[in-house]
Amino acid sequence: MKSFRLITFLISFVLFSTTANKIFCQDWPQFRGINRDCVVTGFKAPATWPASLTQVWKVNVGTGDATPVLVGKKLYLNTRQGGDEVILCLDAATGRELWKNSYPANAVTGPASSHPGPRSTPAILNDKLVAFGATGILSCLDTSTGKVIWRKENPANAVPQFFTAMSPLLTDGMCIAYVGMKDNGTLLCLDLATGAEKWKWSGEGPAYSSPALMLINGKRHIIILSEKNLMAIDLADGKQVWTIATALQQRYYNCVSPVIDCQVIYYSGQGSGTSAIKVERQGDNYITKGIWINATVGAKWNTPVLHEGFLYGFTDSRKIYCINASDGKTAWVDDAVNSDFATLVDCGKVLIGLPSTANLLVFKPDSKSYTELAKYKVSETPVYSFPVVAGNAVYIKDAENLIMFKL
Repeated sequence: MKSFRLITFLISFVLFSTTANKIFCQDWPQFRGINRDCVVTGFKAPATWPASLTQVWKVNVGTGDATPVLVGKKLYLNTRQGGDEVILCLDAATGRELWKNSYPANAVTGPASSHPGPRSTPAILNDKLVAFGATGILSCLDTSTGKVIWRKENPANAVPQFFTAMSPLLTDGMCIAYVGMKDNGTLLCLDLATGAEKWKWSGEGPAYSSPALMLINGKRHIIILSEKNLMAIDLADGKQVWTIATALQQRYYNCVSPVIDCQVIYYSGQGSGTSAIKVERQGDNYITKGIWINATVGAKWNTPVLHEGFLYGFTDSRKIYCINASDGKTAWVDDAVNSDFATLVDCGKVLIGLPSTANLLVFKPDSKSYTELAKYKVSETPVYSFPVVAGNAVYIKDAENLIMFKL
């Protein structure tokens, strides 16, 4: 009898673990996915790509370019409806609204007014969601009820020139957010449960990229681009560890988020191509060493993905590229013109790109040449968010709608 119970328990445990792993693998809980590297796990490419995607549902959710996040069976997103910014929770299978939290927010003005809604991807950790509005309002909500846990207003309307774009980073019960305006920014570390300040670093203003976390020699550093520099901030105390000048060229801005691979950081977006550096410990300090610079191929708005030793992305001239990550040499640049506003996710055997043209591009991760497998028109309006891929479902946030497709 005891043997039967043991066998039953083991079978149940294996089934539960397998199911839980499948659910976890499909989550997209923050900017650029589970590990902030744009890697989609658990995706199985079809043997033959269909001629078109099947639209399952389409819901008007409000204006904005923020990517939705997916945890379990629920989608969460931040948009603008009328004079309010809203944080929504939807059923991922049906698009049905489960809860909604609204708060008044100043309008986006000036050159950025063509993008009136939030651009920052929310983040979820420990049943708490943090969203950063276009006008700099930082909110933490309970994911089950939508109840506000804490909210940081922005009465001074301190925002960058084109308003906010940074997506918050959540780790170990902390919220990391870069707030402020040109020449005057603050990197905040807040207690996720209460919103209380743990530390802050003040200096130059925030850029339009988002922070990443780097583990080196047992120490955790926040890697982030400011208006003028790439820098590392110690997660433990908020002290600056090192900094590298990232001088802007022409009408460029720091918009590309850093890509981290162990001790190596790849960065782009200043109009100066793509660069790679290595971070090393030297005594009690950390130093950076340049590995290579590719001055001719780089991104303007989008962050590349690193797949099996090669960087893939969209150039500032709107073409898909591939760079050898070990030496920085250009493997290829495709001739087709897409958009420099684009996103890209790594689905294993395929890469899926989504330029603002709303053409979902599926291609092989191949260092020899660009090989397109499929192209799907997913919206009649421009798209500036990442496609959220989970199993055979693809979620697209366009100018005003959230759409679910199935392969």
